[in-house]
Amino acid sequence: MINSQFYKEKKILLTGHTGFKGTWMCHVLKEMGARVIGYALKPPDAPNLFELSEIVRHIDSVEGDIRDLDHLKRVFERVRPEIVIHMAAQPIVRESYKNPVYTYDVNVMGTVNVLECVRQSGSVRSFLNVTTDKVYKNREWEWGYRENEELNGYDPYSNSKSCSELITESYKNSFFQNGGTAISTARAGNVIGGGDFAADRIIPDCLRAIEAGKEIAVRNPHSTRPYQHVLEPVFAYLLIAEKQYEDLRYAGNYNVGPEEESCLATGELAEEFCRQWNSVTGAGLKWRQDGEPGPHEANFLKLDCTRIKKQLGWKPRWNYKEMVAKTVEWICAYIREENVTEVMLQQIKSYIHEY
Repeated sequence: MINSQFYKEKKILLTGHTGFKGTWMCHVLKEMGARVIGYALKPPDAPNLFELSEIVRHIDSVEGDIRDLDHLKRVFERVRPEIVIHMAAQPIVRESYKNPVYTYDVNVMGTVNVLECVRQSGSVRSFLNVTTDKVYKNREWEWGYRENEELNGYDPYSNSKSCSELITESYKNSFFQNGGTAISTARAGNVIGGGDFAADRIIPDCLRAIEAGKEIAVRNPHSTRPYQHVLEPVFAYLLIAEKQYEDLRYAGNYNVGPEEESCLATGELAEEFCRQWNSVTGAGLKWRQDGEPGPHEANFLKLDCTRIKKQLGWKPRWNYKEMVAKTVEWICAYIREENVTEVMLQQIKSYIHEY
């Protein structure tokens, strides 16, 4: 689906490159020969995948805040990127309840600033805003949301991303009708994979339980989510950016999620992780329900990904067992203090080979 030669020597400005998903994106682009310019704050976690994988040696990494419009403009003027992929965000639902103003500031005004730089640059031919599956007004129904469903996220994180979608559409209609720059958004489901250390996510919680020698505490074991390996959306984003660069008719809004079988309850994912971890290590890892009450989160969430499949020919490659196996492989290497970067590169090459 992706023409890896397309990205060779292309100048890609990636916001949020120091995050979990951003770091994987940097490695994929490096393998394709792209010239990556990252713009982000320092990694928020310690440890973090960005530093562990040493990707900084292969890219132009700029420390900056997307709320700082003047600084961001100067980077755009220096770099003159051809493609911009906007991934910088405050991405945690529970954190958004604690710090709603910061969440809206980053996710809303940050998007305005990036789009304003794209508008003034004159060099960008393809722009992709990465949002989330949580942008939809959640009605707790059993079928997947489509791109034309109502946008109205419940919590400050989800709602701020809904706003980011609306801002992108407004800029597209107001300033990019001349056909010079293709504008799209991508609404991806929950991602897992090696190297995620964030708070309030199931796989990092699994890793912390392993390191502490405790059972995995699962807050909402019955909540269904469209889980997918991190490489699935990364390659989908690159496919969208490539296709719309070459043909403006491909610009639009796209859901990116797994097949039906990989839409799991969080307890089911924890059970599969324990099964595979114990099979590989001989351990007796278990999970339990955490009785601690938390703020509102959606119970049932699925995506209908027909549009990206039909229009771009994309489809997910790894089912839930394969994505958990890749995650367990990375965590095993990390625990054993082996070369986690090599594991990442092997998984990237495996994914590319399956194209």
